[in-house]
Amino acid sequence: MKVAAIWRYPVKSMAGERLDSTVIDANGLDGDRVVQVYDRRGRLVTARKYPRLLRLKATIGSDGEPLVDGFRWDSGEASERVAAAVEPGARLQRFDGLERFDILPLLVCTDGAVRRFKRDVRRLRPNLVIGGVGEDAEREWQGALLRLPDAEIRLSDLRARCVMTTYDPDTSQQDPAVLRDIVERFGGRLCLNASVTRTGRVREGDVVETVTASS
Repeated sequence: MKVAAIWRYPVKSMAGERLDSTVIDANGLDGDRVVQVYDRRGRLVTARKYPRLLRLKATIGSDGEPLVDGFRWDSGEASERVAAAVEPGARLQRFDGLERFDILPLLVCTDGAVRRFKRDVRRLRPNLVIGGVGEDAEREWQGALLRLPDAEIRLSDLRARCVMTTYDPDTSQQDPAVLRDIVERFGGRLCLNASVTRTGRVREGDVVETVTASS
């Protein structure tokens, strides 16, 4: 098994960027979800309610700061795009605490589960995709340890999926059948919540060893 893909989302609920390598620690991937979107009343909002956020692309610039469609996150241009996607007065704010994650700092998917899913993996918003995995293996990995050459990841439980999966990552058009299918075929849960137990660098192509409770 190998690391097949690495995804980072510098701004929560926006489209992310695929990486060749990055450092992971207790806060997940370096630079992941470090900026969030707030409405004019100061409430945290996501693409669950404002799916047009998915059409904005977030990356990390050469200075280490998040960009929105190529503009620094705290620029006027970025603010205009966020307001257009949410509402007038919506804004971006930086926050690096662990509370910025819905559950745990990492989401790990397997290529086997994605093959069964039969849709664009971006709908699932994984951080890591592990390749060379059987279609049903992910269901047996709860509590397992993933050993990489320079890091270790503890897998927790399967992620309960939400309405976010129903939005096309390019057009933000909704297809409610996607979530119904996840409920019917996967019991509503797909991919694994995870945390980092040994800090280090992860690279696409890294060999991965799975250590389960029965190993």
